[in-house]
Amino acid sequence: MILLLLAAPAFIVAAGIISAAAARNPKLSHRLGSAGIAGASVAGLAATAAALIAGDTSSLWLPWNGVIGASFSVAFDPLTGFFLLPIYGLAALCAVYGASYLTHAHPGRSTGSHWLFYGLLTASMALVVMARNGVLFLVAWEVMSLSSWQLVTFQHEREETREAGVTYLVATQIGTAFLLVLFLLMAGGGPGAAGADTPGAALDFSNLSATGPAASAVFLLALIGFGTKAGIVPLHVWLPEAHPAAPSHVSALMSGVMIKTGIYGIVRIVTLLGAPPAWWGWTLAAVGAVSGVVGVLFALAQHDIKRLLAYHSVENIGIICLGLGAGLLGTSYGLPVMAVVGMTGGLLHVMNHALFKSLLFMGAGTASHAAGTRDMDRLGGLARRMPMTAVAFLVGAAAICGLPPLNGFVSELLVFLGAFHGAAAGSAQAAAAAGLVVASLALIGGLAVACFTKVFGISFLGEPRTPAAAAAIEGGPALVVPALLLAAACAAVGILGFVVVGLLAPLAATVTATAGTEAAAIIASASAGFGKVTAAAGAFVLIGAALVGLRAGLLSRRAPRRAGTWDCGYTLPSARMQYTSSSFAQPLLEMFRFPLATVRKWKPIRELFPRRAEFESHTPDVFSQGFFRPVFSGAGNILSRLRWLQHGRLQVYVLYLAATLLVVIVWKLT
Repeated sequence: MILLLLAAPAFIVAAGIISAAAARNPKLSHRLGSAGIAGASVAGLAATAAALIAGDTSSLWLPWNGVIGASFSVAFDPLTGFFLLPIYGLAALCAVYGASYLTHAHPGRSTGSHWLFYGLLTASMALVVMARNGVLFLVAWEVMSLSSWQLVTFQHEREETREAGVTYLVATQIGTAFLLVLFLLMAGGGPGAAGADTPGAALDFSNLSATGPAASAVFLLALIGFGTKAGIVPLHVWLPEAHPAAPSHVSALMSGVMIKTGIYGIVRIVTLLGAPPAWWGWTLAAVGAVSGVVGVLFALAQHDIKRLLAYHSVENIGIICLGLGAGLLGTSYGLPVMAVVGMTGGLLHVMNHALFKSLLFMGAGTASHAAGTRDMDRLGGLARRMPMTAVAFLVGAAAICGLPPLNGFVSELLVFLGAFHGAAAGSAQAAAAAGLVVASLALIGGLAVACFTKVFGISFLGEPRTPAAAAAIEGGPALVVPALLLAAACAAVGILGFVVVGLLAPLAATVTATAGTEAAAIIASASAGFGKVTAAAGAFVLIGAALVGLRAGLLSRRAPRRAGTWDCGYTLPSARMQYTSSSFAQPLLEMFRFPLATVRKWKPIRELFPRRAEFESHTPDVFSQGFFRPVFSGAGNILSRLRWLQHGRLQVYVLYLAATLLVVIVWKLT
């Protein structure tokens, strides 16, 4: 089975290479790349599903001669399969969407290299979750980072795109540096390590171990290294820069699954370290609370719809960390229900976020392309002109807010249930941790509802704010169908939540080191009431849909008449009288003025009958502007003083190398 699972990444890369080789014929190259990658991804999805159903745990080990500690070691288990499902599924849908998006958004542009790097990104993500050797993992991780950087900088002729690419490249290389130290530290093994007794390469996962202070250091290194990719606060600064710069289908793939490889890395490393101390769970819960609240607040303040969605990725990574933190705390405090239910909720939110966030990026990409702008204050009225996109986006917006009967509700409810059990059955420390999880998740959910009420209302409802928005039309089938399929998946996971959660028992048992039967019993008990809740919510949705259908049927038999309503004396309201994104969010943002540091510019009204009024607000990322940029600017100024070492003389550079080798030899001999 493992060879079949490895075939999909190989065919995906082959499709990208063929597309790049056929670049002289742009249309053929474009079709070969998108269709080939989509088809190979579907095959990989089918193979993964078959392996999960069969309970496969196969592996493959091949020597990697010439590289110290390396081997080609790959394996499949429930955790690997769980992450492969969204990787292959979204890669296929985003390839279909991207085929049409690139044709319309960038007509005449060669896409051969784009599909090459798209295929490399997809295949490297699959290899990251299958790798069982540190060197192989880091190679796949670096290919994933560099290929996604190439995709982010697709429009490299734009200055803001180049700046976003530099920010992302620096962030990902810093994260990789921490991971390199992590694997070197685990290779040492520490007291009681299995490295000396277990066959295979030194950096095979079966030979990696750490105990005591070394284990705590490894956990912190994993949190920083993998957290940079996941986008936890304050390591998130690349996300709101990269996602608006990238093509929409690339944003959907990166936000939907690539950043989740960071979550996978944290979970995988934790499973290799044994029983976690309580402070690990507290740390993850605190990181989740800060990331979730900060992410949704910054999202609420945005005007760019893709930048807003990028900050919501930070928010949802926070929700995932809250679930993982609750799971680790349950393990530490001896509360198996809190451990299994909390961890299952966090991991299920990985899948759910992949579905609704990809859907939202697709909807935002279609809408912004049709209206020619990503600025929400220049959209409006798109629901009437793009009804299918609007419906799909509305489903995604409700799902990300955790509303029943959609998928976001299921995973967030599991995190709530795990925390509630910890508060009821645990010690004072467990109750305090549960209180942090519950309070943070409740605040995040409320702010998310306000934010997506703003997004949908400003962008899709009301009157068009510009002629371009008034002329917007629905996208073609390749743009609409993937979004509708994702919307259907959000509804299916929500309505069948009790079934989906039950299927996660093997995953929960693997991650929490709980007996399979015990994990299955805990999950079955926790999800017993899901059917009633989703059935009630589904009934309300069906009743609403039936009333809308009845109204449409009644109106179809008569010619509709239009008449103006009483409008307080305004005979012809204009689009400028509608709420803007700033005015809608201002009351909430005023409550959080201190952490957000919103900058406001306005012209005070002094006349009784003013001809013009101006108000503008901008919320910079305080972590980027207040910390990272000054730090890197200072480091750049210091390093610039060493430019005299780079004078362009090759023989002197060779002398540097010889001197370095001499120092290393002397150091080793002494």
